[in-house]
Amino acid sequence: MTEVLEGVDARVARKVLWRLMPFLCLLFIVNYLDRTNVAMAKLRMSGDVGLSETIYGLGTGLFFIGYFIFEVPSNLIMERVGARRWIARIMLSWGVVSAGMMFVRGPASFGALRFLLGAAEAGFFPGIVLFLTYWVPARRRAAVMAWFLTSTATSGIIGNPLAGALMKLDGARGLHGWQWLFLVEGALPVVMGVVVWKILPDRPAEARWLSAEEAAWINEELRGERQEHPGHVAELRAAIRDGRLWLLSGIYFMIIMGLYGFVYWVPTIIKSVSPGVTDVKIGLLAAIPYVVGAVTMVVVGKHSDHTEERRWHVAACCAIAAAGVMMVAWGTSHGFVMGALCVAAVGIFGSLGPFWALATHFLRGSAAAGGIAIVNSIGALAGFVAPFVIGWAKDATGRFTGGLLVVAGALVCGAALVLMVGEYGRS
Repeated sequence: MTEVLEGVDARVARKVLWRLMPFLCLLFIVNYLDRTNVAMAKLRMSGDVGLSETIYGLGTGLFFIGYFIFEVPSNLIMERVGARRWIARIMLSWGVVSAGMMFVRGPASFGALRFLLGAAEAGFFPGIVLFLTYWVPARRRAAVMAWFLTSTATSGIIGNPLAGALMKLDGARGLHGWQWLFLVEGALPVVMGVVVWKILPDRPAEARWLSAEEAAWINEELRGERQEHPGHVAELRAAIRDGRLWLLSGIYFMIIMGLYGFVYWVPTIIKSVSPGVTDVKIGLLAAIPYVVGAVTMVVVGKHSDHTEERRWHVAACCAIAAAGVMMVAWGTSHGFVMGALCVAAVGIFGSLGPFWALATHFLRGSAAAGGIAIVNSIGALAGFVAPFVIGWAKDATGRFTGGLLVVAGALVCGAALVLMVGEYGRS
């Protein structure tokens, strides 16, 4: 991990990375477990409470409507009150709502609780991205972001088998297995929120494990970097008027179409080509593409930093993801679909590190807090569109093909749009 900041003070880099990154990754793993565990719960919950594929897709997507509404205000508050307090608050809130998913009784309660979960989680991911801009120079941010974002893939590696195991508790103490899944995984962020409140430093100057000289060195690095790039935007009003922000938001929307078209349907897609397979085995099989995605993220992020190039890395990954999704759309055999899911994972997860290095390059101050949240919240709307489109297509045609082809088309658009980003994107 320390290689990602090669060329700067190795001792400080090592200390920052090993003190912060494992903990932040753990938080994001817990975040993604609660955001996406509904994909495994669906295998039994839909029949128990009466959810069609369309209703599942719509209700799942309502998470992102709540997320979208509260995202920007949440990040602006975090900049004012500090990461420690606000991230702890977010985790406590979403843990309670996530555990409350065990009380779903039908489409209305499913949609309402998914909306509330999105509202509770709003600001967590962009808040962490903003937090990292206080610690990591932009020229090394793709690899650091890639390490952090492996949490999305790691959550699938851990979460799907864990969910399969928890669902085996079906009938224990009168609860369905999917209710145990929501209860146990909802308790995790509550515990972690208390830990965040106790130990997370807001800025380098507040880190007890850094000396005053080391904290000053980090701040000087970041200050010097801002002086070298006069194109940076520091005020939110200026960022909102900057076309770069909206172009990046559109690109991220297309990438997230791929991500959540993938995340929320992988177990169901695998089950559709693997008749008779148990939930536990589906959980294990669903982890395989995430393993591939985690490795890819690190490799692509490091290469992007080494070459100091972002646009072509994102474009190439989007194109690979589109190819993988199209293969899934037309696949009918278990082996072919599993291979196609791995190809899709390479592109989808590989794009994230270089994209966020690109998106955070010209933003600082309140522009960073609000701008990062705007990009992420607009991307989050794709988390509403993709699951709904795929679910509707499945109910209408009996196949995933139409919805997946829409997702693949969005990824192709993302590849084209990112090449329109100007040279400011180079760090």
